[in-house]
Formats: sequence, structure tokens, C-alpha cells
Amino acid sequence: MEKLYSPSTIKAVSNKHDFHTSKSLGQNFLTDGNVVNKIIDGSEIGPEDLVVEIGPGMGVLTAAAAEKAAKVVAVEIDQRLIPVLQDTLQEYPNVEIRQGDIMKTDVKELVDQISQDRPGGFAAVKIIGNLPYYITTPILMKLLEEGGREYASSITVMVQKEVADRMRAVPGGKIYGALSVAVQYYCQVELLCIVPKEVFFPRPKVDSAVLRLVLRKNPPVELLSEELFFRVVKAGFGQRRKTLLNSISAGMAITKEEAERALVEAGIDPVRRAETLDMKEFANLANVFAKRMESKE
Repeated sequence: MEKLYSPSTIKAVSNKHDFHTSKSLGQNFLTDGNVVNKIIDGSEIGPEDLVVEIGPGMGVLTAAAAEKAAKVVAVEIDQRLIPVLQDTLQEYPNVEIRQGDIMKTDVKELVDQISQDRPGGFAAVKIIGNLPYYITTPILMKLLEEGGREYASSITVMVQKEVADRMRAVPGGKIYGALSVAVQYYCQVELLCIVPKEVFFPRPKVDSAVLRLVLRKNPPVELLSEELFFRVVKAGFGQRRKTLLNSISAGMAITKEEAERALVEAGIDPVRRAETLDMKEFANLANVFAKRMESKE
């Protein structure tokens, strides 16, 4: 079989299995070998590693990962692609294909289950994927919030360029928001490459980017309550055009007087806007609220 990313191969395999891409599932298959190599090289897969792939499609990344890893488990939501993957990946005995929705999959449990079958386990767990645009953020936040840092060392994914820009954004810009703070709280974010829309089939309307998210073992800021920290971040950006005095008051369901006292105690000018705060300032404000709650108990 020719390289799986070759447009002629994609067409031949599609015809063989009478497969048609689904718009509702955001299926856009990669047709550029250089980008495949950048994703695989960027994810730094080692011979003792386990790779979890989200949405393998026709198996382009899966095959490349299988040549480097001890084992690859690929989770595919589209039942129609399972026979396609069994065909395109038949020469890779270290690949396991699972039909399922990653949003309903307990990834930690999956990793534990597969690791039990290997004496000594794996050196590291790497997550990779060409994520559908419509569900990129929910997938990533699920992985991060459900303890990804406890079992995985990195997540290397292709996402819509606009989303990648928001994840990497720094304070002070219009695209810096709750997503920027959340992703950077859990990970160190590295841009590997920009991927033009022309190298996909079918062609999407926008360009993509490949990000490597290295999961932090320890948070970059000291928090008394992680839950309160995210509540404060969400509140701050809830009405991003308003001052922090207004957005924190509304988002935390407190009076403006209480919001002002908390902001001043955290060393933050109440007339600033959320997009100007760095992570440490959000942490300081969250810790002020945490101390107040403690003193009320």
C-alpha cells in the first residue's frame, strides 16, 4: 500500500470500503507526510512508550506512531472506520483499535488497563490526535481536568489555528482568555508548526496548527483551592468588556463592595480588565476568596 496520507490512497481506500467523510464528525484527513513527521517527531515517542490516539481516521498518524512506540491504542468514534483501520493497519501488531467516543471514555482507566498487560508497564504515555474542530476544546479540557497529568507526559494535537492562538496567548491581548489560563495552568504550550488548509481532504475552511502540550507535574502557581481559581478566572472573563469590579461581582455573585475589597487585598486595581491579569494575579485573587471562605466556616 502507498503511504496512507497520499490522496490517491485515501481515495482508493474510501472506494474499497464505500466510505464517505462525515461533516458532522469534522472528518478532514491529512495528506502531507511532512506534517505527519512533525507531529510524530514533536511528540517524542520512544520505543517503550504507549501512545493513545484520538480519532485515527484512516490511520495516517497511527501507522507512523506504531513504527516508534511499544503500543498504540486508537479511539475512533465512527463505526464505519473500524473495518477501514483494520485494513490499513493490518501490518502493525502493536496497534489496538477501540470504537468509542473519547468524551465518554475514561482515558486513565484505559491506560491502566493496557499497562497491566505489559510487564513493567510503559516508560511514558503520549497522547496524539488530529482533533475535529467542533469539539477540540471540550476534548482537551476533559483530558486536563480528568487528571491527564497523572498518567500522560504530553499531548500533541492538530487543532484549528485560531484555537491554538488562544491557547498560547499572553496577557494583554484580545484573544487571551479563560482557555489561555486553563491550558497554561496545566501545560507548557509549544507551537510545532502551522498547517495550511490545502493539505487536508476534504479541505477545511481554515488553517490548522500543531501544538505540543507538556503536562506540568506541579501547578505553576500556589493555590488554596483549584476549584475557586477556575471560578475566579471564569468570572473575570465572563464579562470581559467590563472592569474586574463588575465582572467579579457578577460572576462570583457578591456585592461590588465585597468584590472591590477582595481585588484590593489581592493587589489588583478594580478598574482593570481580566485580559490584563497574569496567572499569578488570578491565583492571588482566588486565594483571597479561599481565605475568606475558610474564616466563615
